[in-house]
Order: sequence, then structure tokens, then C-alpha cells
Amino acid sequence: MTRIDWHTHLVGYSHKESDMPRKHAMTVYLSLQLTILGLIAMGTVTLAQADGETLAFAVVSEEPKDKAQVTAKVSINDAVSDMKLLASETILSNLIWKKLEICHAMRLEGYKSPEGFQIVTVHVIDAGMLPMSLQSFAGDCLIKKAIEVAPLRD
Repeated sequence: MTRIDWHTHLVGYSHKESDMPRKHAMTVYLSLQLTILGLIAMGTVTLAQADGETLAFAVVSEEPKDKAQVTAKVSINDAVSDMKLLASETILSNLIWKKLEICHAMRLEGYKSPEGFQIVTVHVIDAGMLPMSLQSFAGDCLIKKAIEVAPLRD
């Protein structure tokens, strides 16, 4: 004869009660993985910043005579100074750099050196995208250029 009470224990059994420690372990495990991933991402950003590559904005302040060294007002961390923009061979062969004129606004990435700012990448931008510390200079430069150039075009 088979006992009937053995399956009554199974009917009242709930998987939810036994899964609680397992779910808690999975949550801790996932949290640990996300924390490690976050630390790796922060370390990567720190290493990229440790390279010394700097974001700068510039406005060409004089007509470029030598494209390898262009005089410009450069803003690094909202501190504006007159600097030479030093272009590598890669930058010199760039069509944007070949067409460079006074008052052109640029977003640069590169390295600050005693000689000037060594450019790694360059993007010509609208003067409205410049930091506020350079916008007034860019506006004045464009007005001055328009006044000087307009009579010559008539």
C-alpha cells in the first residue's frame, strides 16, 4: 500500500522560498560585474587623459603665411592666449588646413608645448560653437575682415 501523505508535502512546496538565496547571489554577482566594468571604463578614460592630449578651440588671428605655424587665439579650459598652431605633415596635407584663413574657428585636439600647440586633429566649426571666451574675438575679427575685404570686391 502506498502512502498518500508523501505528495501532500510536494503540493505545498514553493520554488520561490528556495530560490531566494540564489536570486540574492545573482544580484550580488551582477552588481560586482557592473562595478568592475565601470572601473575599467573609468581607467580607460583616465589613460586617455593621461596621454596629455588636450581639447582646445582656436580662432586664426593673423593671415597665415606659413601653414606649418599659424598664429591664433587659443582657448584651453577657458583660458585664452596667443599661440602658434603647429601642424604636422598629416594636418598640412588636410584640405581644411590648406584653405585656412584669418578668423576661421576650429576645434583642436593636441598637445601644448613651449613652442605652441601641436595639432593632432582639427575640425573647422562655426564661430557660434566656440566657448564664450573666444566668441567676442571671433565676432570682432569677422567684422574687421568684412570691412577690409568688402571694398576690395567692388
